[in-house]
Formats: sequence, structure tokens, C-alpha cells
Amino acid sequence: MIVCPNCTHQNPDGAVQCEACYTPLPAMINCPNCNAAVQADASFCGQCGFNLQAAASKSAYEEASAPAATIAPDFDIPDLLPPEPLIAPDPLVAEVSPTKPVGEATPPEMPPEPAAPPPAPIPNVPPPVPPTIAQPAPPMAVPPAEVTPRYSATQIQVQTARLLHVQTNTMIELPPNLPVIHIGKPNDRIPPDIDVSGFPNSEIVSRIHADIRADADAFYVEDVGSSNGTYINNIPLPMGNRHRLRPGDRIALGKGDKVTFLFQLS
Repeated sequence: MIVCPNCTHQNPDGAVQCEACYTPLPAMINCPNCNAAVQADASFCGQCGFNLQAAASKSAYEEASAPAATIAPDFDIPDLLPPEPLIAPDPLVAEVSPTKPVGEATPPEMPPEPAAPPPAPIPNVPPPVPPTIAQPAPPMAVPPAEVTPRYSATQIQVQTARLLHVQTNTMIELPPNLPVIHIGKPNDRIPPDIDVSGFPNSEIVSRIHADIRADADAFYVEDVGSSNGTYINNIPLPMGNRHRLRPGDRIALGKGDKVTFLFQLS
């Protein structure tokens, strides 16, 4: 059966649009693990809990990482011409100074200039004494006054989230250290953090039904591909969309408001 995302009407397999409101229906695929029919945009299989998004990502990665085929050119590459030989440089010729003709007179060498006399020694003069500057007297020490802290230490308040089962008046506290809390029934793939198999009418709840995500001081609920849908304040929540929970919100798992929880903060 294909559930209409607009009016939650159950349509037969293979239907293209809803029989009740004529809304286009999502495409259906077969689960690669149990071959059950699930919606193409579902994150998990509602029968066996198989992670459909992880399998799709793995297939896309294998296709992208496949080596590309080498394409050979369809034309011949001509051979390169051999380089021309290098031209040898001309040899260097040393310059030869002309010889002095015989009989030419050599000019007499000039006597060296006398060295300058050393400077006269400077008499020892004592350095000037800098004037004495009077230092100011140190200030008198004043005993420190008692300082009263202006602000007291701030205490961080941690919010506690709970779900109240309406049909049995049972309080369930959400685990504070889990970013994602799975709601459903026991399965082999993803064990639920909140097990509803012991509540009345739990047969309408899928094994992997919905998730509650904690982000800073906010909480969000999301349907992860359940068979009978998730309703927030009697309004169907489309699969894959997140709704920010506020105190007093009514969360119904499946149709008919048979398995219902109230979200609370303290």
C-alpha cells in the first residue's frame, strides 16, 4: 500500500496519484535486504529496518570511484625532428701587453709621503656629576576594604525532556546524552531507544518509526519511513520533514490516535 503524503489515504501498489485527493504519490522501490516495497525517499525500510540512504550513498561512491576508461587518439602522432647540433664557441685569445722597447728610460720612483704625527693625548677630565633629584615619599599603605562580589555564580539549568503516554499515563524520560533517539519496536538493525512494543495497539507502530533529535536546547521529531505515519497535533508529518517540539505537542504514532505521547520540558 502507498500512503498519500497529503491526506494519508492508503492507495494500492502501483498507483500514480491518490484516489482521494489526486495528489501525486511517491515512487516505490524494493528493499535490497528483504525485497519489501518501500517509498523511494524513505530513510529506512519499515519491515526490516535496513538503512536505504547508506546503501544509495555506497552505490554512488562505487560508481564515482570506478577508473575512467582511457581513450586512444584516432590519429597518428608524427615523430619529432632531431635537434640541430650546437655551434662551438670561438676560442678565447689572451691579450698580450706590448713589450717595452729597449733603451727606453724608466721614470724614477717618487719617495713616500711622510706619515702624519699622532694626535696629542687628551688630559683626563672627570665626568660631570648629574644633579640629585629628590624622590617623592612613598604613599601610605591603606588596608584593603572587603570587596563584596557584585554577581553571584551563575548556575546552568539543564532542561529535561519527557514523553507522557496518554493511553496509560506512563512517563518516559528522554536520554540526555543521545543526539538522536529512535522510537519503534525491537529489530535487528537499529534497536529503539524508546520501545513501544509493551503499550496497547503497538501493532500499528513500525519497527523503525520516528526519531527525536536534540540540537542545543531544541528538540525535533521526524518520521523515518513508517508504514502508518506520524501525526503532530492531529496533522500528518511528511516523511523527512522535521517539526520542532514545544511543550504540550501531541505526537501520535500511526492512525487513529491510538499510541499517543505528550512532549514535556522541565
